[in-house]
This record gives sequence, structure tokens and C-alpha cells, in this order.
Amino acid sequence: MAKRDFYDILGVPKNAAEEDIKRAYRKMAMKHHPDRNQGEGDDTKKSEEKFKEAKEAYEMLSDPKKRAAYDQHGHAGVDPNRGGPGAEGMGGFAEAFGDIFGDIFNGGRRGGGGGQQVYRGADLSYAMEITLEEAARGKDAQIRIPSWETCDTCHGSGAKPGTSAKTCSTCSGAGTVHMRQGFFSVQQACPHCQGTGKIIPEPCTSCNGAGKLKRQKTLEVKIPGGIGEGMRIRSAGNGEPGTNGGPAGDLYIEIRIKEHDIFERDGDDLHCTVPVSFTTVALGGSIEVPTLAGKAEIELPEGTQHGKTFRLRGKGIKGLRSSYPGDLYAHVAVETPVKLTEHQRKLLKEFDESLKKGGEKHSPNAKSWTDRVKDLFK
Repeated sequence: MAKRDFYDILGVPKNAAEEDIKRAYRKMAMKHHPDRNQGEGDDTKKSEEKFKEAKEAYEMLSDPKKRAAYDQHGHAGVDPNRGGPGAEGMGGFAEAFGDIFGDIFNGGRRGGGGGQQVYRGADLSYAMEITLEEAARGKDAQIRIPSWETCDTCHGSGAKPGTSAKTCSTCSGAGTVHMRQGFFSVQQACPHCQGTGKIIPEPCTSCNGAGKLKRQKTLEVKIPGGIGEGMRIRSAGNGEPGTNGGPAGDLYIEIRIKEHDIFERDGDDLHCTVPVSFTTVALGGSIEVPTLAGKAEIELPEGTQHGKTFRLRGKGIKGLRSSYPGDLYAHVAVETPVKLTEHQRKLLKEFDESLKKGGEKHSPNAKSWTDRVKDLFK
């Protein structure tokens, strides 16, 4: 089967710049890499073939001599079996291979000098519980988090005083080893020294060879007003320390809001249930409604029904991304009196009798409901 054109494989024109060719190969390698397309079936095989095809195309086009030979003679110019002018050497492929698969495996980056792998520290998570009022207004808080300090006993070397670390025999101090995976080689952190390039025969008894000790430190945290449940605040550099001089991770403070006795939050809006006596809803009148900023008054019209909702504009919470505060919704709950005296019972019975004599005008909802029930059983 005839080979496809190398430029077509990478999807670049014949006059493409070196960076464009490298960028196109990166994209294809990331998409069709075998470790990202594991499984069974034709799709996996096709992906592997495309990866091999892109690899070969980049190997040829990344080298100026091979590219010139290919442009002039086609595949014959780079065929090793024909001894073409571009048949030897790997050109810039090794460089791109390392860059691309460093991105794929995301294992760390190579440090300067000794060649040891430099790793970013892990991120940490901290759950902070605050009240609804604190979430609405914001607050300044202090939290205690773990931190690491240089060991005073070994002064950071990790070795017992009077001894020293030795070069790792597995990686010869490089901190990395090459592992074969199918048809290609992958660079990984040395499993013997965990990428440090050093082995400590006699670890420091104070820090167990870590060279650092875990402590606690106090961190000032500013909680912005309007923050919501589950939102996170990032504190850069306050995670675990990196390895071999790598940057520290970050601390993420996750907000948990305590259940409130009165209010329920729905985004920027608040909801509350207001118990009202049936006398007040029947006759009408003003009632007090709590808000996060104090008290407000609502005028109940005569004959207010149970479940009626009143909206108080701007009495909710101003969210982090909101221009205006939300609203407060007060839901009326008619409270039935309990533990009545005989006199009160007598008065209620007389009142009920008077309502019945008045007919449907006193209970319009009851008439409508009764009619719907009759229709149901017809």
C-alpha cells in the first residue's frame, strides 16, 4: 500500500514553518497516543496506526536534511533501504518526543544542572463552615493549616548527622529512568529514589529522611460577601511543597454554609415562612418579617389565604457576580390555635355557625374544591 504524503498526514502545507509542523504533530500525538486510546477493536488499532504515521512524518519533516530530501525525491529520498540522503539520524524528533510526552503524562519537569525531576507540590483542600449572615456580608477569618519547615537536626539533608546521602545507583543521580512501553520509550521518575537522584542509607531520626518537619501555621483568609455553598477560595502556594525545588501546590478553601433557623437560600434570594394567626389573615393587618438586615413590615389584606407569598425586593443577598441583591420571599402560614378553653370553643362554634349562614361568600375556595370533587366521581 502506497504511503501517504507526510504533509497531508500532519495537515500542513509544503511551505509550513518548523513551528507549525511541530504544533501539528503535538496535536495528533496527543489525540492518538496509545495510552489515551486503550481498549479493543478497530478504533484502537486505527488510532495506533495514525500515531505511528504522524510519528514517522514528523521524524522526517523536523530534520532539515530529511525534509529537503523528501521534498526533492519523495519517499524514496528518505527510505533507509535505498540509502537516500535523509535516511540516517533522528533530527528534531527526540526533542519534540520529550516535550509532547511530558505533556501527556504530566509527570513533572526536568530541573537544571543535575537532571533531577522537579515536581509541583500537591494541592490541599480545607472545608470552612460559616453562617448565612457571614456568607452574605463576608468576613475575615483565621485557619490553621499544615506547613513544612526545614529539619533542625539534619538541616534539610534528610541524612543522620555525621552521614550523607549517596547517588542513586538505579538512575545514576539523574532522578529519571526510561521505561519501554510497546514501540516507544517513556521517561519516568526513578522508582528507587522517587526522582531525587539520591539515596539516604541512614535517615535522620527527627524527620525520617524527609529533610523537613510538618508544622501548623495560621493563615488569614478573606471571605467575600455573597459567597455561595460549595464555592472555593484559592490560596496560592499554601499547598504541599514541591520536590527538588519545585513550586508548592495551592490551598483550596471550600465553603460550607450552616443551616439557618429562619431562612433558606436560593441563589441570591431568601425564603422564610411567617406564622400568622387566622384572625390576622381574616381581618388583615401589618406583620413583622425578619430580614438579614433587621425587620420589615408587610400589610396583609383582609382575607389573606394560607401559602400566600409576599416579595420584598432587595432584601436577599448580593451574590459575588450580581449587580443587585436578590429578594426575600415571605410565605404566610396560617397558625391553628391549640389548647382552647371551653369559652373559646363556644365562641368558635358560634363563629362557624355564622359563617355557614352567610353561604358561599365566606368560603369561595371551598365551593370551588367541592365542585371539582363532584366532577371527579361523576
